[in-house]
Amino acid sequence: MNAISDIQSGTGLTRALAEQARTLRLKDIPDTIQTWARQCVLDTIGCGIAGASDELVTILLAEMQEQGGKEVASIPGHAGRLPVASAAIINGAAAHALDFDDVNLAMPGHPSVAILPALLALAEERGSSGAEVLTAFVAGYELQCRIGKTISPGHYDVLGFHSTATIGSFGSAASCAHLMGLDAEKFVTALGIAGTQAAGLKSMFGTMCKPLHAGKASYHGLMAAKLAARGFTSRTDVIECAQGFARTHSPDFNPDRAFDTPPGGWWMANNLFKYHASCYMTHAAIEAARKLREQHGFAPDQVEKIDVRLEEACDRICNIPAPKTGLEAKFSLRLTTAMGLAGVDTSRLSTYSEAVAADPVLIGLRDKVSFDFQSGIPNTFTEIGLSLRDGTRFNAQHDSGVPAADVAQQGKRLEAKFAALVDPVLGTDKAARLIADIGRLQALPDVRGIMGLCGT
Repeated sequence: MNAISDIQSGTGLTRALAEQARTLRLKDIPDTIQTWARQCVLDTIGCGIAGASDELVTILLAEMQEQGGKEVASIPGHAGRLPVASAAIINGAAAHALDFDDVNLAMPGHPSVAILPALLALAEERGSSGAEVLTAFVAGYELQCRIGKTISPGHYDVLGFHSTATIGSFGSAASCAHLMGLDAEKFVTALGIAGTQAAGLKSMFGTMCKPLHAGKASYHGLMAAKLAARGFTSRTDVIECAQGFARTHSPDFNPDRAFDTPPGGWWMANNLFKYHASCYMTHAAIEAARKLREQHGFAPDQVEKIDVRLEEACDRICNIPAPKTGLEAKFSLRLTTAMGLAGVDTSRLSTYSEAVAADPVLIGLRDKVSFDFQSGIPNTFTEIGLSLRDGTRFNAQHDSGVPAADVAQQGKRLEAKFAALVDPVLGTDKAARLIADIGRLQALPDVRGIMGLCGT
């Protein structure tokens, strides 16, 4: 793209990213990336349906229903419809409530949940086709990952911003603007409107505010695109300008990284799906702990000491030492490591509860965990050294930041995850129909059928 070559010290970055996203067409997206995108849609909808009964969703739903408005968008896992903006907030929060939705380390954060709730609600309002939704989704997904690369690692690791909330607002705006067919000037304006709304703090992890971040990112992007379409104004260099998004939100802004070529050519090919219902930075420890248990078959009372080596950033993300609630348990490296060693099923939603957090066997293992936080290693890598009371020592390691090599096998695993999440809410027939319809999303003339199936 010509605009990319003109970028010096960030000049023109916002406009170049906007144009790259705006001009993306379905024919430009390889079949494999379309498959990844459909898998993201399936996983996000499944997480949203399963999270629909969470207390935080009940509170948001009551508030949005009280506010009223034009009822056009579905609320998965619930009956009835709400205005598009209300649906974006509720569905975004619901899909992130279980912390079971996908991840991309380029942000770093949860890419799909910031985009799809707004995009699908907008598509219902407009009667958009599956191909239009798929293309708009990929456009916003790639844009937000590119922005993430320009302000990493300081934005998330050092300053404590929740990238799903902040960077996700840009992804949502780009996807919604693409679906609406905004022209170049309105498209880049939408990014400016999104950027000035972007907010979210990592200090809120373990509270209802973390899922709210996802809902607000989706909402901010939707409103940015809608306001831009009506002629609302904003700066068109929001990312790179003095006192703009990048320079106020990161100590290490590097615009050159926006156009790095990702492994596989697309950031979506580096999407990471979650198979443990906890913070992604706990997954490597869980997997390493499971390897130790499966390979060596020890009992919890035989364990003397558990040494865990991992990146120091994890200390600021998911190190609640003595969780009391199920939500806090999702952000406790000590407890989730203990779960892996004890053979607890960390994929089950019911695992994360007050009862499990208070389990004496797990607490006994939890309190034997000690950390060696280091800098310079991937924050998805963990090594565990386990000492038994008889002096035996075992080691295992795992890196949860490696994308799947077999996309078809990944699809089967995600379908099983979807069924486990959705069958109890909607029944097996509806769940199977949703899997089939999302699997042919690009061929659907109208996505309203899919969204209609999501309701109770």
